[in-house]
This record gives sequence, structure tokens and C-alpha cells, in this order.
Amino acid sequence: MRLYCMATIALSILVASTAAFCAAAPKPKPAITIPADLELIKDVAYSPDGNKAHVLDILRLKKLPKGPMPVLVWIHGGGFVGGDKASGYSYLKRFAKRGYFCATINYRFAYEKHFPGQLEDCKCAIRFLRAHAKEYNLDADHIGVWGGSAGGNLVSMLGTTGGVKEFEGTGGWEKYSSRVQAVVDYYGMTDFMAINELVKQGKATQRFMDRTGTDSVSHLLGVPKWWENPELCRKASPTTYASKDDAPFYIFHGDLDPLTNHEQGELLNERLRAAGVESDFYLVVGGKHGWPARADVDTKVDAFLDKHLRRPGNS
Repeated sequence: MRLYCMATIALSILVASTAAFCAAAPKPKPAITIPADLELIKDVAYSPDGNKAHVLDILRLKKLPKGPMPVLVWIHGGGFVGGDKASGYSYLKRFAKRGYFCATINYRFAYEKHFPGQLEDCKCAIRFLRAHAKEYNLDADHIGVWGGSAGGNLVSMLGTTGGVKEFEGTGGWEKYSSRVQAVVDYYGMTDFMAINELVKQGKATQRFMDRTGTDSVSHLLGVPKWWENPELCRKASPTTYASKDDAPFYIFHGDLDPLTNHEQGELLNERLRAAGVESDFYLVVGGKHGWPARADVDTKVDAFLDKHLRRPGNS
């Protein structure tokens, strides 16, 4: 009888532990479906240095268009310390189906390389695509970039630092330009010191915590407290580089974003316009730090990218 009771108790503990584990375990992410008419080419090295982070995925029509394809590159978010290029598939699919050559890239996280390592990687990927334009049948004069959060910061830096040589890095394809012809920024950080000012006014938080409980922006910049390093903050902020030769921008930001206040997007838009750059800002009503697919946003993104990346008659 005693053995029976002990066995029953042990079984109960095992069942309870298993149930608790199952409840706590993260749900598996749904599989990403690639439409039958598209081809996905994974883990193409965009730098000859052998770094595993320096890879991109390609999404394009299986039946390729006759003419050179406009290029659209997705750059993922993740606080500069996480994320993956696969997050770009859902954004890029509709463009690939319409004849765009789409790519989504990985880059080094702040743990491996502080700023400007991530920007150098993004620029290297753009140069790689230009260097291989004939091989992939690309329109090298029409390359657009699109990204959210940390990716929004990086695409904005690409759009504003086309002539800043110190950010090119040594990843390869140095004979080619890293300039882009269109930028779509989703809720990116655009001016770090302006965030600090919002903190003082009680309108923002100066902490962007990663999974280890450490400030991810401090990881990015390689300093203990990023807000105490104004020069470094300005160096990593797209607003610093706004000039008349920048690419056209469309900036989107949610009015309920709890991580990056919409004033960040508005500020970059103001700086770009003041410099004579074609730029627009759209406040996503009800949008947080990200939002589900929305017709109002998608329509504006499509029209903007088609305007700046498609050649007349290539639609």
C-alpha cells in the first residue's frame, strides 16, 4: 500500500512538472509558406570573409522577367542583438511576385561587433548585389531598403550615409557603391540624444533591454551608458547625416509605440525635408512597435517603392 501511494505521488509530480513545462515552453513559430511561383535561395555569402553572419536570402520569381529587376532589401530588427533574416519573407513576398528581386540579410550583432559593424555589413551586402548585377539580372541603379526597429535605424543610416567613406568597412566589393535609391523606415531609432531629451520630459524610456537584462543600445555603441556619450550617439544617428543627396524616404511609426516614440520618425522626416530630400511621414494610428498587415500602410509602401525603383515600362 505504501509503495502504491509513493508511486502515485511520484506520478502526480511528474504529470504536474510536465504540464508546467509545456505551459512555459514557447509555442513553435508557424511555418513560413513561400508561394509556388517564387524561388527562395538561402544563405548566400555576401562577403568573402567567411563570417557566418554575412549571408543573405534571395526571394524572386521562378520564371524570371526579361529585363533587369528592381532590388528590394529587407533588414531585420531585434535591438541589434537578435533577430533573423527569415523575418523578411512575409514583407517581401508580394514584391517578389511582382517582379522585384528581393533579398533579406543577416548582420553581426553588437555582441560580436560594436557600431558601425552592423552598418558596414549592410553596405557590404548592397555592394555585393551591385557587383553581381549581371549574374542575377538586377537593375543596379534601383536598389531600395526596408527595415523595422533596429533595421529601421540601419536602413535610415544607409539612406543618409551614401558618401561617408568611414562606414564602408572592408567586407569586399569596394569598387562598387553602397548608395540606395529608396528607404522605407518602420519605427526606427533616428536620433539617440533626442530620445534622451524625451526621457527628461517623461515621454520616453532610455532603456532598451535585451534578453540578458542589459541595455542593447549600450551593447551597440560599446559603452556602459549610451546617453552619457553624446558624440557617439550622434555618430550612430541618421539625423546627423541628412543632406540633399540622400535617397527618398518614407517613414512609418505607430502612435502607441512603447519602445521608440513616434517623435523619432517625425524628427528624421523634418531633418530630411529641411535638407531638401524627398521624405514623408505616416503616423500609424493604433500601431505599437510593429503592427499586423494593414491596407493603408501597404498601399503607401507599394506606391512609394514602385515610384522610385521601377523603370518606366518595367512593371
